[in-house]
Amino acid sequence: MNHDTPQQEEPDEHLRFWNYLSELEQVAQADEVDLVSGVLTDPVQAMAQSAVLRHLDRQAADLHCGPDYESWAEKMTQATTRYPFLTQRLHEWSLFRAATLRQPWRPDALLDSSNWLQLKTAEASNAAALEILADGGRTKRIRNTARINLKKQSQR
Repeated sequence: MNHDTPQQEEPDEHLRFWNYLSELEQVAQADEVDLVSGVLTDPVQAMAQSAVLRHLDRQAADLHCGPDYESWAEKMTQATTRYPFLTQRLHEWSLFRAATLRQPWRPDALLDSSNWLQLKTAEASNAAALEILADGGRTKRIRNTARINLKKQSQR
């Protein structure tokens, strides 16, 4: 009697997801918009948008403090314009960038932003943003994180 069970194969969308992540990690800047646009044509939209979101987060984390961020964000916003969640994430990265670099930004935009951005900002930002989140952050975790980091900044 054979007790071996057939190996379960990864569903196609899982393989495509990992392939997309690999391609997005290695894409040349000149080909990035075309690749992002191509990934977003995948019939499994949740998977495709998840792969692109990871790429946007990775790239934005690398670029947000530098001079190349704005042109990159503009290109990516054009490539993702039909995908509200992705364009919102890019908008929030731009808000995070503005707060981090002490550029003009609106407190109400921060208070209206997602939990993701509020927590990211509470973990690493300037005192003005931390004060706003310590008082008006959406969750207790965001408010506490902002208070702790505000206290750390004042002790420096």
